[in-house]
Amino acid sequence: MSGTYLGMPAFPVAAKEAVANETLRGNLRHATHTIRDKRAVAVAELADWDRLREAGKRIKDHTLRHLDRYLVQLEESVTAAGGTVHWAADADEANRIVADLVKATGETEVVKVKSMATQEIGLNEALAAEGISAYETDLAELIVQLGDDRPSHILVPAIHRNRGEIRDIFRDRMADWGKAAPDGLSDTPAELAEAARLHLREKFLRAKVGVSGANFMVAETGTLVVFESEGNGRMCLTLPETLISVVGIEKVVPSWRDLEVFLQTLPRSSTAERMNPYTSMWTGTHDTDGPSTFHLVLLDNGRTDTLADEVGRQALRCIRCSACLNVCPVYERAGGHAYGSVYPGPIGAILSPQLRGTRSEIDASLPYASSLCGACYEVCPVAIDIPEVLVHLRERVADQGGKGHRLEKAAMKAAGWVFDHPRVLAAGERVASRTRALHPAKLPGAGAWTDARDLPKMPAESFRDWWKHHRENGADNSGKAGGEGENISRSGENISRSGENISRSGENNNRNGENNNRKDTGT
Repeated sequence: MSGTYLGMPAFPVAAKEAVANETLRGNLRHATHTIRDKRAVAVAELADWDRLREAGKRIKDHTLRHLDRYLVQLEESVTAAGGTVHWAADADEANRIVADLVKATGETEVVKVKSMATQEIGLNEALAAEGISAYETDLAELIVQLGDDRPSHILVPAIHRNRGEIRDIFRDRMADWGKAAPDGLSDTPAELAEAARLHLREKFLRAKVGVSGANFMVAETGTLVVFESEGNGRMCLTLPETLISVVGIEKVVPSWRDLEVFLQTLPRSSTAERMNPYTSMWTGTHDTDGPSTFHLVLLDNGRTDTLADEVGRQALRCIRCSACLNVCPVYERAGGHAYGSVYPGPIGAILSPQLRGTRSEIDASLPYASSLCGACYEVCPVAIDIPEVLVHLRERVADQGGKGHRLEKAAMKAAGWVFDHPRVLAAGERVASRTRALHPAKLPGAGAWTDARDLPKMPAESFRDWWKHHRENGADNSGKAGGEGENISRSGENISRSGENISRSGENNNRNGENNNRKDTGT
Protein backbone atom coordinates (compact mmCIF):
# COMPACT_ATOMS: atom_id res chain seq x y z
CA MET A 1 0.00 0.00 0.00
CA SER A 2 1.19 3.54 -0.62
CA GLY A 3 2.48 5.59 2.28
CA THR A 4 0.38 7.43 4.82
CA TYR A 5 -0.88 10.92 4.09
CA LEU A 6 2.12 13.20 4.08
CA GLY A 7 2.89 14.59 7.52
CA MET A 8 0.21 12.64 9.40
CA PRO A 9 1.15 11.99 13.04
CA ALA A 10 0.12 8.97 15.13
CA PHE A 11 -3.59 8.64 15.82
CA PRO A 12 -3.55 9.96 19.44
CA VAL A 13 -1.87 13.20 18.33
CA ALA A 14 -4.13 13.73 15.30
CA ALA A 15 -7.27 12.81 17.26
CA LYS A 16 -6.44 15.26 20.05
CA GLU A 17 -6.27 18.08 17.53
CA ALA A 18 -9.49 16.98 15.80
CA VAL A 19 -11.46 16.75 19.05
CA ALA A 20 -10.61 20.39 19.78
CA ASN A 21 -12.40 21.44 16.55
CA GLU A 22 -16.00 22.08 17.62
CA THR A 23 -17.25 22.67 14.07
CA LEU A 24 -15.81 19.35 12.94
CA ARG A 25 -17.38 17.51 15.88
CA GLY A 26 -20.74 19.11 15.19
CA ASN A 27 -20.64 18.17 11.50
CA LEU A 28 -19.67 14.57 12.30
CA ARG A 29 -22.22 14.15 15.07
CA HIS A 30 -25.11 15.41 12.94
CA ALA A 31 -24.15 13.35 9.88
CA THR A 32 -23.33 10.04 11.59
CA HIS A 33 -26.41 10.09 13.81
CA THR A 34 -28.67 10.86 10.85
CA ILE A 35 -27.22 8.07 8.68
CA ARG A 36 -27.21 5.40 11.38
CA ASP A 37 -30.77 6.16 12.49
CA LYS A 38 -32.03 5.81 8.91
CA ARG A 39 -30.01 2.63 8.45
CA ALA A 40 -31.58 1.07 11.55
CA VAL A 41 -35.05 1.65 10.10
CA ALA A 42 -34.11 0.24 6.68
CA VAL A 43 -32.51 -2.88 8.16
CA ALA A 44 -35.46 -3.51 10.50
CA GLU A 45 -37.74 -3.84 7.46
CA LEU A 46 -36.12 -7.17 6.55
CA ALA A 47 -37.16 -10.08 8.75
CA ASP A 48 -34.29 -12.17 7.36
CA TRP A 49 -31.52 -9.60 7.83
CA ASP A 50 -29.53 -11.90 10.14
CA ARG A 51 -29.65 -14.67 7.53
CA LEU A 52 -28.57 -12.28 4.77
CA ARG A 53 -25.70 -11.15 6.99
CA GLU A 54 -24.60 -14.74 7.57
CA ALA A 55 -24.94 -15.50 3.86
CA GLY A 56 -22.74 -12.54 2.97
CA LYS A 57 -20.12 -13.66 5.47
CA ARG A 58 -20.07 -17.20 4.10
CA ILE A 59 -19.88 -16.06 0.47
CA LYS A 60 -16.94 -13.81 1.24
CA ASP A 61 -15.13 -16.45 3.32
CA HIS A 62 -15.63 -19.09 0.62
CA THR A 63 -14.33 -16.74 -2.07
CA LEU A 64 -11.27 -15.77 -0.03
CA ARG A 65 -10.42 -19.45 0.60
CA HIS A 66 -10.52 -20.10 -3.15
CA LEU A 67 -9.41 -16.66 -4.34
CA ASP A 68 -6.80 -18.02 -6.75
CA ARG A 69 -9.40 -20.06 -8.64
CA TYR A 70 -11.96 -17.27 -8.88
CA LEU A 71 -9.43 -14.66 -10.00
CA VAL A 72 -8.30 -16.91 -12.83
CA GLN A 73 -11.94 -17.48 -13.79
CA LEU A 74 -12.53 -13.72 -13.68
CA GLU A 75 -9.57 -13.05 -15.97
CA GLU A 76 -10.80 -15.63 -18.47
CA SER A 77 -14.32 -14.17 -18.43
CA VAL A 78 -13.15 -10.56 -18.88
CA THR A 79 -10.81 -11.54 -21.69
CA ALA A 80 -13.55 -13.54 -23.45
CA ALA A 81 -15.82 -10.47 -23.26
CA GLY A 82 -13.27 -8.25 -24.99
CA GLY A 83 -11.45 -6.73 -22.03
CA THR A 84 -7.78 -6.83 -21.02
CA VAL A 85 -6.65 -7.82 -17.52
CA HIS A 86 -3.52 -6.46 -15.83
CA TRP A 87 -2.06 -7.67 -12.52
CA ALA A 88 -0.51 -5.14 -10.12
CA ALA A 89 1.47 -6.38 -7.12
CA ASP A 90 1.66 -2.97 -5.46
CA ALA A 91 0.74 0.70 -5.78
CA ASP A 92 3.73 1.64 -7.94
CA GLU A 93 2.99 -1.06 -10.48
CA ALA A 94 -0.71 -0.18 -10.62
CA ASN A 95 0.03 3.52 -11.13
CA ARG A 96 2.55 2.73 -13.85
CA ILE A 97 0.05 0.51 -15.69
CA VAL A 98 -2.70 3.14 -15.61
CA ALA A 99 -0.38 5.99 -16.62
CA ASP A 100 0.95 3.99 -19.57
CA LEU A 101 -2.58 3.09 -20.69
CA VAL A 102 -3.68 6.73 -20.59
CA LYS A 103 -0.57 7.96 -22.43
CA ALA A 104 -1.14 5.32 -25.10
CA THR A 105 -4.44 7.05 -25.95
CA GLY A 106 -2.69 10.40 -26.40
CA GLU A 107 -4.97 12.04 -23.83
CA THR A 108 -3.88 14.24 -20.93
CA GLU A 109 -6.97 14.12 -18.74
CA VAL A 110 -9.32 11.50 -17.28
CA VAL A 111 -12.63 11.55 -15.44
CA LYS A 112 -13.03 9.33 -12.42
CA VAL A 113 -15.92 7.66 -10.67
CA LYS A 114 -15.36 7.32 -6.94
CA SER A 115 -12.73 4.65 -6.32
CA MET A 116 -11.12 3.99 -2.95
CA ALA A 117 -8.56 1.70 -4.57
CA THR A 118 -7.18 4.56 -6.67
CA GLN A 119 -7.06 6.78 -3.58
CA GLU A 120 -5.27 3.97 -1.74
CA ILE A 121 -2.47 3.90 -4.32
CA GLY A 122 -2.32 7.66 -4.85
CA LEU A 123 -3.27 7.45 -8.52
CA ASN A 124 -4.20 11.13 -8.96
CA GLU A 125 -0.80 12.23 -7.76
CA ALA A 126 0.97 9.62 -9.91
CA LEU A 127 -0.95 10.76 -13.02
CA ALA A 128 -0.20 14.40 -12.25
CA ALA A 129 3.50 13.54 -12.19
CA GLU A 130 3.05 12.22 -15.75
CA GLY A 131 1.26 15.37 -16.91
CA ILE A 132 -2.22 13.85 -16.74
CA SER A 133 -5.10 15.61 -14.95
CA ALA A 134 -7.59 13.42 -13.08
CA TYR A 135 -11.02 14.94 -12.35
CA GLU A 136 -13.17 13.51 -9.57
CA THR A 137 -16.84 13.41 -10.52
CA ASP A 138 -18.52 12.09 -7.38
CA LEU A 139 -19.98 15.19 -5.69
CA ALA A 140 -18.28 14.62 -2.34
CA GLU A 141 -14.99 13.72 -4.01
CA LEU A 142 -15.26 16.88 -6.11
CA ILE A 143 -15.63 18.93 -2.92
CA VAL A 144 -12.55 17.25 -1.46
CA GLN A 145 -10.51 17.78 -4.61
CA LEU A 146 -11.47 21.43 -5.05
CA GLY A 147 -10.69 22.11 -1.40
CA ASP A 148 -7.22 20.50 -1.55
CA ASP A 149 -8.58 18.22 1.15
CA ARG A 150 -8.61 14.51 1.95
CA PRO A 151 -11.59 12.13 2.21
CA SER A 152 -12.74 11.54 5.79
CA HIS A 153 -15.49 8.96 5.29
CA ILE A 154 -15.96 5.89 3.10
CA LEU A 155 -19.46 6.73 1.91
CA VAL A 156 -19.50 10.52 2.36
CA PRO A 157 -15.91 11.70 1.82
CA ALA A 158 -16.78 15.34 2.62
CA ILE A 159 -18.76 14.52 5.77
CA HIS A 160 -16.54 16.91 7.73
CA ARG A 161 -17.77 19.87 5.66
CA ASN A 162 -21.03 21.77 6.15
CA ARG A 163 -23.02 23.54 3.45
CA GLY A 164 -21.48 26.94 4.11
CA GLU A 165 -17.98 25.56 3.74
CA ILE A 166 -18.92 23.78 0.50
CA ARG A 167 -20.39 26.97 -0.96
CA ASP A 168 -17.16 28.84 -0.20
CA ILE A 169 -15.06 26.10 -1.82
CA PHE A 170 -17.19 26.19 -4.98
CA ARG A 171 -17.01 29.98 -5.18
CA ASP A 172 -13.26 30.12 -4.65
CA ARG A 173 -11.97 27.09 -6.55
CA MET A 174 -14.32 25.91 -9.32
CA ALA A 175 -12.93 28.39 -11.84
CA ASP A 176 -9.42 26.96 -11.32
CA TRP A 177 -10.61 23.51 -12.41
CA GLY A 178 -13.12 24.36 -15.14
CA LYS A 179 -16.49 26.08 -15.27
CA ALA A 180 -16.84 28.65 -12.48
CA ALA A 181 -19.60 28.61 -9.88
CA PRO A 182 -22.67 30.74 -10.69
CA ASP A 183 -22.75 34.28 -9.30
CA GLY A 184 -24.65 34.62 -6.04
CA LEU A 185 -24.36 30.91 -5.21
CA SER A 186 -26.11 30.13 -1.92
CA ASP A 187 -25.65 27.16 0.40
CA THR A 188 -28.95 25.47 -0.42
CA PRO A 189 -28.47 21.83 -1.50
CA ALA A 190 -30.28 22.34 -4.80
CA GLU A 191 -28.06 25.24 -5.86
CA LEU A 192 -24.88 23.49 -4.78
CA ALA A 193 -25.84 20.34 -6.71
CA GLU A 194 -26.70 22.38 -9.82
CA ALA A 195 -23.35 24.19 -9.66
CA ALA A 196 -21.56 20.83 -9.49
CA ARG A 197 -23.65 19.45 -12.38
CA LEU A 198 -22.79 22.38 -14.66
CA HIS A 199 -19.12 22.18 -13.69
CA LEU A 200 -18.88 18.45 -14.39
CA ARG A 201 -21.00 18.29 -17.53
CA GLU A 202 -18.34 19.78 -19.79
CA LYS A 203 -15.79 17.29 -18.44
CA PHE A 204 -18.04 14.31 -19.13
CA LEU A 205 -18.63 15.43 -22.71
CA ARG A 206 -14.96 16.14 -23.37
CA ALA A 207 -13.17 13.22 -21.67
CA LYS A 208 -11.95 10.29 -23.77
CA VAL A 209 -10.67 8.20 -20.85
CA GLY A 210 -12.55 7.15 -17.72
CA VAL A 211 -11.15 5.56 -14.56
CA SER A 212 -13.32 3.62 -12.14
CA GLY A 213 -13.28 1.21 -9.28
CA ALA A 214 -15.85 -1.49 -8.61
CA ASN A 215 -17.85 -2.69 -5.64
CA PHE A 216 -17.99 -6.25 -6.98
CA MET A 217 -16.64 -8.39 -9.83
CA VAL A 218 -18.59 -11.49 -10.92
CA ALA A 219 -16.16 -14.29 -11.81
CA GLU A 220 -18.54 -16.39 -13.91
CA THR A 221 -19.27 -13.59 -16.42
CA GLY A 222 -16.48 -11.02 -15.95
CA THR A 223 -19.06 -8.38 -14.99
CA LEU A 224 -18.07 -5.36 -12.87
CA VAL A 225 -20.55 -3.57 -10.63
CA VAL A 226 -20.55 -0.01 -9.27
CA PHE A 227 -23.03 1.31 -6.70
CA GLU A 228 -23.58 5.08 -6.61
CA SER A 229 -26.29 7.60 -5.85
CA GLU A 230 -25.83 10.46 -8.32
CA GLY A 231 -25.51 9.09 -11.85
CA ASN A 232 -22.10 10.71 -12.34
CA GLY A 233 -20.52 7.29 -12.24
CA ARG A 234 -22.66 6.09 -15.11
CA MET A 235 -21.49 9.06 -17.18
CA CYS A 236 -17.87 8.02 -16.53
CA LEU A 237 -18.59 4.40 -17.41
CA THR A 238 -20.41 4.96 -20.68
CA LEU A 239 -19.22 8.18 -22.39
CA PRO A 240 -15.40 7.74 -22.61
CA GLU A 241 -13.84 5.70 -25.38
CA THR A 242 -11.46 3.96 -22.97
CA LEU A 243 -12.39 2.69 -19.51
CA ILE A 244 -9.77 1.62 -16.96
CA SER A 245 -11.01 -0.04 -13.76
CA VAL A 246 -8.69 -0.46 -10.77
CA VAL A 247 -10.09 -3.01 -8.31
CA GLY A 248 -8.78 -4.86 -5.28
CA ILE A 249 -8.56 -8.63 -5.75
CA GLU A 250 -10.87 -9.23 -2.77
CA LYS A 251 -13.86 -7.67 -4.60
CA VAL A 252 -14.57 -10.80 -6.66
CA VAL A 253 -17.67 -12.96 -6.03
CA PRO A 254 -18.23 -16.31 -7.72
CA SER A 255 -21.65 -15.85 -9.34
CA TRP A 256 -24.67 -13.64 -9.99
CA ARG A 257 -26.55 -15.57 -7.34
CA ASP A 258 -23.95 -14.47 -4.78
CA LEU A 259 -24.23 -10.87 -5.95
CA GLU A 260 -27.96 -10.94 -5.16
CA VAL A 261 -27.22 -11.05 -1.42
CA PHE A 262 -25.12 -7.89 -1.53
CA LEU A 263 -27.62 -6.07 -3.72
CA GLN A 264 -29.87 -6.22 -0.65
CA THR A 265 -27.42 -5.64 2.18
CA LEU A 266 -25.10 -2.93 0.82
CA PRO A 267 -27.70 -0.22 0.02
CA ARG A 268 -29.55 -0.67 3.31
CA SER A 269 -26.39 -0.75 5.37
CA SER A 270 -24.74 2.23 3.68
CA THR A 271 -27.29 4.77 2.43
CA ALA A 272 -30.33 3.26 4.21
CA GLU A 273 -32.05 2.69 0.85
CA ARG A 274 -33.99 -0.41 -0.18
CA MET A 275 -32.32 -0.34 -3.58
CA ASN A 276 -29.33 1.60 -4.80
CA PRO A 277 -30.33 4.56 -7.05
CA TYR A 278 -27.68 3.74 -9.68
CA THR A 279 -26.31 0.22 -9.98
CA SER A 280 -24.12 0.14 -13.10
CA MET A 281 -22.87 -3.16 -14.53
CA TRP A 282 -20.59 -3.75 -17.52
CA THR A 283 -19.10 -6.83 -19.12
CA GLY A 284 -16.19 -6.29 -21.50
CA THR A 285 -16.82 -4.14 -24.57
CA HIS A 286 -19.57 -3.80 -27.19
CA ASP A 287 -19.46 -2.35 -30.69
CA THR A 288 -22.45 -0.04 -30.35
CA ASP A 289 -22.53 0.84 -26.64
CA GLY A 290 -20.10 2.16 -24.05
CA PRO A 291 -16.29 2.31 -24.24
CA SER A 292 -14.59 0.55 -27.13
CA THR A 293 -11.60 -0.40 -24.96
CA PHE A 294 -11.75 -1.84 -21.43
CA HIS A 295 -8.85 -2.56 -19.07
CA LEU A 296 -9.13 -4.18 -15.64
CA VAL A 297 -6.22 -3.66 -13.23
CA LEU A 298 -6.37 -6.23 -10.43
CA LEU A 299 -4.67 -4.77 -7.36
CA ASP A 300 -2.93 -6.79 -4.62
CA ASN A 301 -1.04 -4.12 -2.64
CA GLY A 302 -0.87 -6.05 0.64
CA ARG A 303 -4.04 -8.09 0.25
CA THR A 304 -2.24 -11.42 -0.21
CA ASP A 305 -0.30 -10.82 3.00
CA THR A 306 -3.55 -9.99 4.78
CA LEU A 307 -5.13 -13.17 3.42
CA ALA A 308 -2.35 -15.23 5.04
CA ASP A 309 -3.41 -14.04 8.52
CA GLU A 310 -6.15 -16.38 9.79
CA VAL A 311 -7.56 -13.75 12.16
CA GLY A 312 -6.92 -10.58 10.19
CA ARG A 313 -8.13 -11.87 6.81
CA GLN A 314 -11.77 -11.25 7.76
CA ALA A 315 -11.10 -7.55 7.08
CA LEU A 316 -11.10 -8.49 3.37
CA ARG A 317 -14.81 -9.30 3.63
CA CYS A 318 -15.50 -5.56 3.84
CA ILE A 319 -17.96 -4.26 1.22
CA ARG A 320 -17.26 -0.59 2.07
CA CYS A 321 -20.71 0.23 3.46
CA SER A 322 -19.32 2.53 6.21
CA ALA A 323 -21.86 1.35 8.82
CA CYS A 324 -19.05 0.79 11.32
CA LEU A 325 -17.94 4.44 11.03
CA ASN A 326 -21.41 5.77 11.74
CA VAL A 327 -21.75 3.94 15.08
CA CYS A 328 -18.17 4.32 16.30
CA PRO A 329 -17.82 6.75 19.26
CA VAL A 330 -14.14 7.28 18.43
CA TYR A 331 -14.73 8.15 14.77
CA GLU A 332 -17.63 10.44 15.69
CA ARG A 333 -15.31 12.61 17.75
CA ALA A 334 -12.01 12.30 15.91
CA GLY A 335 -13.17 12.21 12.27
CA GLY A 336 -11.56 10.37 9.40
CA HIS A 337 -8.39 12.40 8.86
CA ALA A 338 -6.93 11.26 12.18
CA TYR A 339 -6.59 7.72 10.78
CA GLY A 340 -4.01 8.82 8.20
CA SER A 341 -5.49 6.60 5.50
CA VAL A 342 -8.16 6.51 2.83
CA TYR A 343 -9.80 3.89 5.06
CA PRO A 344 -10.94 5.62 8.27
CA GLY A 345 -12.93 4.42 11.26
CA PRO A 346 -13.01 0.90 12.71
CA ILE A 347 -12.47 -0.87 9.38
CA GLY A 348 -9.52 1.41 8.64
CA ALA A 349 -8.04 0.65 12.05
CA ILE A 350 -7.74 -3.02 11.06
CA LEU A 351 -7.32 -2.79 7.27
CA SER A 352 -4.63 -0.12 6.92
CA PRO A 353 -2.15 -1.73 9.38
CA GLN A 354 -2.48 -5.00 7.49
CA LEU A 355 -2.12 -3.53 4.00
CA ARG A 356 0.73 -1.19 4.99
CA GLY A 357 2.26 -3.06 7.92
CA THR A 358 2.61 -1.84 11.50
CA ARG A 359 6.12 -0.40 11.36
CA SER A 360 5.16 3.26 10.95
CA GLU A 361 4.10 5.26 13.99
CA ILE A 362 0.59 5.89 12.72
CA ASP A 363 -0.06 2.29 11.63
CA ALA A 364 1.18 1.00 14.99
CA SER A 365 -1.26 3.35 16.73
CA LEU A 366 -4.37 2.49 14.69
CA PRO A 367 -5.23 -0.82 16.47
CA TYR A 368 -5.55 1.23 19.66
CA ALA A 369 -7.96 3.74 18.07
CA SER A 370 -10.96 1.96 19.55
CA SER A 371 -12.83 1.49 22.81
CA LEU A 372 -13.59 -2.16 21.82
CA CYS A 373 -17.28 -1.49 22.47
CA GLY A 374 -18.28 -3.89 19.68
CA ALA A 375 -20.85 -1.61 18.02
CA CYS A 376 -18.97 -1.95 14.72
CA TYR A 377 -19.35 -5.74 14.75
CA GLU A 378 -23.06 -5.51 15.49
CA VAL A 379 -23.80 -3.42 12.39
CA CYS A 380 -21.36 -5.02 9.94
CA PRO A 381 -23.38 -6.64 7.10
CA VAL A 382 -20.69 -9.32 6.62
CA ALA A 383 -20.04 -9.90 10.35
CA ILE A 384 -16.41 -8.78 10.54
CA ASP A 385 -15.38 -9.14 14.19
CA ILE A 386 -13.44 -5.88 14.25
CA PRO A 387 -12.73 -5.96 18.03
CA GLU A 388 -11.16 -9.40 17.65
CA VAL A 389 -8.87 -8.18 14.88
CA LEU A 390 -7.98 -5.04 16.82
CA VAL A 391 -6.79 -7.10 19.80
CA HIS A 392 -4.93 -9.41 17.43
CA LEU A 393 -3.11 -6.46 15.84
CA ARG A 394 -2.33 -4.95 19.23
CA GLU A 395 -0.54 -8.17 20.08
CA ARG A 396 1.43 -7.91 16.84
CA VAL A 397 2.42 -4.32 17.61
CA ALA A 398 3.48 -5.26 21.14
CA ASP A 399 5.55 -8.20 19.87
CA GLN A 400 7.51 -6.02 17.46
CA GLY A 401 8.55 -3.68 20.27
CA GLY A 402 8.85 0.02 19.77
CA LYS A 403 8.10 3.04 21.91
CA GLY A 404 6.46 2.03 25.17
CA HIS A 405 6.40 -1.68 24.43
CA ARG A 406 10.07 -2.28 25.25
CA LEU A 407 9.58 -0.66 28.64
CA GLU A 408 6.43 -2.71 29.19
CA LYS A 409 8.26 -5.93 28.34
CA ALA A 410 11.10 -5.04 30.70
CA ALA A 411 8.63 -4.26 33.48
CA MET A 412 6.78 -7.55 33.01
CA LYS A 413 10.06 -9.49 32.98
CA ALA A 414 11.14 -7.81 36.23
CA ALA A 415 7.74 -8.51 37.81
CA GLY A 416 8.00 -12.15 36.80
CA TRP A 417 11.40 -12.44 38.50
CA VAL A 418 10.08 -10.85 41.69
CA PHE A 419 7.07 -13.18 41.82
CA ASP A 420 9.43 -16.14 41.48
CA HIS A 421 11.31 -15.02 44.64
CA PRO A 422 8.87 -14.80 47.61
CA ARG A 423 11.35 -13.17 49.99
CA VAL A 424 12.06 -10.36 47.54
CA LEU A 425 8.32 -9.89 46.98
CA ALA A 426 7.66 -9.76 50.74
CA ALA A 427 10.42 -7.20 51.25
CA GLY A 428 9.07 -5.07 48.41
CA GLU A 429 5.55 -5.17 49.87
CA ARG A 430 6.83 -4.01 53.28
CA VAL A 431 8.79 -1.14 51.74
CA ALA A 432 5.78 -0.08 49.65
CA SER A 433 3.50 -0.10 52.72
CA ARG A 434 5.88 1.87 54.89
CA THR A 435 6.48 4.53 52.22
CA ARG A 436 2.85 4.89 51.17
CA ALA A 437 2.65 8.50 52.31
CA LEU A 438 5.27 9.38 49.70
CA HIS A 439 3.55 7.70 46.74
CA PRO A 440 2.63 10.07 43.86
CA ALA A 441 -0.95 10.46 42.69
CA LYS A 442 0.14 9.63 39.13
CA LEU A 443 2.64 7.04 38.05
CA PRO A 444 5.65 8.67 36.33
CA GLY A 445 5.81 7.80 32.64
CA ALA A 446 2.30 6.35 32.60
CA GLY A 447 0.21 9.49 32.24
CA ALA A 448 -1.84 8.03 29.40
CA TRP A 449 -3.09 5.45 31.91
CA THR A 450 -3.26 7.39 35.17
CA ASP A 451 -4.76 10.59 33.75
CA ALA A 452 -8.11 8.84 33.71
CA ARG A 453 -7.56 6.33 36.53
CA ASP A 454 -6.74 6.63 40.22
CA LEU A 455 -3.84 4.64 41.57
CA PRO A 456 -5.03 2.26 44.31
CA LYS A 457 -4.06 3.34 47.82
CA MET A 458 -1.46 1.19 49.49
CA PRO A 459 -2.71 -0.51 52.71
CA ALA A 460 -0.88 -0.06 56.00
CA GLU A 461 0.37 -3.64 55.89
CA SER A 462 0.70 -6.29 53.24
CA PHE A 463 -1.57 -9.30 53.11
CA ARG A 464 1.36 -11.50 54.13
CA ASP A 465 1.88 -9.47 57.29
CA TRP A 466 -1.83 -9.37 58.06
CA TRP A 467 -2.05 -13.13 57.71
CA LYS A 468 0.96 -13.62 59.95
CA HIS A 469 -0.49 -11.41 62.70
CA HIS A 470 -4.05 -12.72 62.60
CA ARG A 471 -3.62 -16.34 61.65
CA GLU A 472 -0.17 -17.71 62.25
CA ASN A 473 0.19 -16.02 65.66
CA GLY A 474 -3.32 -17.10 66.63
CA ALA A 475 -2.47 -20.73 65.86
CA ASP A 476 0.74 -20.67 67.96
CA ASN A 477 -0.40 -18.63 70.98
CA SER A 478 -3.35 -18.74 73.36
CA GLY A 479 -3.65 -14.96 73.14
CA LYS A 480 -6.47 -12.80 71.97
CA ALA A 481 -6.20 -13.77 68.34
CA GLY A 482 -6.35 -17.45 69.19
CA GLY A 483 -9.22 -16.91 71.67
CA GLU A 484 -11.16 -15.00 69.04
CA GLY A 485 -10.58 -17.80 66.58
CA GLU A 486 -11.77 -20.36 69.12
CA ASN A 487 -14.90 -18.29 69.88
CA ILE A 488 -15.63 -18.02 66.18
CA SER A 489 -15.31 -21.78 65.84
CA ARG A 490 -17.61 -22.37 68.83
CA SER A 491 -20.10 -19.85 67.44
CA GLY A 492 -20.05 -21.76 64.19
CA GLU A 493 -20.67 -24.97 66.11
CA ASN A 494 -23.63 -23.39 67.91
CA ILE A 495 -25.02 -22.16 64.59
CA SER A 496 -24.74 -25.68 63.25
CA ARG A 497 -26.58 -27.06 66.28
CA SER A 498 -29.24 -24.37 65.88
CA GLY A 499 -29.60 -25.41 62.29
CA GLU A 500 -29.99 -29.00 63.42
CA ASN A 501 -32.75 -27.94 65.84
CA ILE A 502 -34.48 -25.99 63.07
CA SER A 503 -34.35 -29.07 60.88
CA ARG A 504 -35.85 -31.18 63.66
CA SER A 505 -38.57 -28.56 64.16
CA GLY A 506 -39.29 -28.69 60.47
CA GLU A 507 -39.50 -32.46 60.69
CA ASN A 508 -42.05 -32.18 63.53
CA ASN A 509 -44.05 -29.66 61.52
CA ASN A 510 -44.11 -32.07 58.60
CA ARG A 511 -45.38 -34.83 60.86
CA ASN A 512 -48.06 -32.57 62.31
CA GLY A 513 -49.08 -31.64 58.80
CA GLU A 514 -49.28 -35.30 57.91
CA ASN A 515 -51.58 -35.98 60.89
CA ASN A 516 -53.81 -33.06 59.93
CA ASN A 517 -54.09 -34.42 56.41
CA ARG A 518 -55.13 -37.79 57.73
CA LYS A 519 -57.85 -36.16 59.85
CA ASP A 520 -59.11 -34.18 56.85
CA THR A 521 -59.41 -37.26 54.68
CA GLY A 522 -60.98 -39.34 57.45
CA THR A 523 -58.18 -41.89 57.46
